[in-house]
Amino acid sequence: MRYLITGTAGFIGFHLAKRLLDEGHFVVGFDGMTPYYDVSLKEKRHAILARSNGFKPVIGMLEDADALKRAAEIAEPEIIIHLAAQAGVRYSLENPKAYVDANLVGSWNMLELAKQVAPRHLLLASTSSVYGANEKIPFSESDRADEPMTLYAATKKSSELMAHSYAHLYKVPTTAFRFFTVYGPWGRPDMALFKFVDAILKDQPIDIYGEGKMSRDFTYIDDIVEGIIRLSANAPAEANRVTAPGVTDTLSKHAPFRVVNIGGGEPVELMTFVEIVEQAVGKSAIRNMLPMQQGDVPRTFASPDLLKALTSFTPAITVENGVRRFVEWYMTYKS
Repeated sequence: MRYLITGTAGFIGFHLAKRLLDEGHFVVGFDGMTPYYDVSLKEKRHAILARSNGFKPVIGMLEDADALKRAAEIAEPEIIIHLAAQAGVRYSLENPKAYVDANLVGSWNMLELAKQVAPRHLLLASTSSVYGANEKIPFSESDRADEPMTLYAATKKSSELMAHSYAHLYKVPTTAFRFFTVYGPWGRPDMALFKFVDAILKDQPIDIYGEGKMSRDFTYIDDIVEGIIRLSANAPAEANRVTAPGVTDTLSKHAPFRVVNIGGGEPVELMTFVEIVEQAVGKSAIRNMLPMQQGDVPRTFASPDLLKALTSFTPAITVENGVRRFVEWYMTYKS
């Protein structure tokens, strides 16, 4: 298969592209190499992908429609997977324009490209942040998600809405998947696990927000990749509308469009997560207890029922196992 994937120098895009390359597929990776975090980490990810003859990188910003077009001309993609975005809940308070540029303008450029290319399936990344402070648990794809707590969440929900309109107008089968707290080797330095391990090893304090009372549905990167790949083979269509008892399918009545959670439905309290990290590192953390940060939500909790009904798959790698794998990678990476 021929794939165009945006964000291949990023955490999730790197792992997805590597899995597809290992399986013998052709991947054109598009990435802007933005300095939101250490660019050398992004360059190292791309260098690993470049070991495969099936990988062709194109460096460019999502806001540059011509650069995206060049990538598509090389890829001639059967499947487009749009992962590139300006990520981070807290950074959206500091630099909101970056989110408008990448997540709104950039996603619109991708939709325009998909309209022209007409791939078998367009898949795009969204986030559990769109659920805001949803009080109904677990979070189901059919729940209201129109009260975002940050601009980041607002831009990702907006990209879902734009994608639905394009799926309706131009009949491009489109799936938007909502990630739940992804973690694992080669993860982003701004994410909690990376920061916790780094600080503990340096005998520096870790910041624990919400007095440690928050909970997150941590999802290991390999489970995320497996979910994406399985969903890529399930382009939204009436022929695969889910009718399983107790499962609400989000397949639109007006477009070949669907929203799907990718999360295991096993939230972990933050203090429990810290203890798991301490055990994996072999050292206790210096804990700096802080109030909830602006824009944070008290919990995330995925309903995995639709994903399971569509793909017969549910994320299952435990946090204990996943954190141990991350720490092993981190020790090697920093040595």
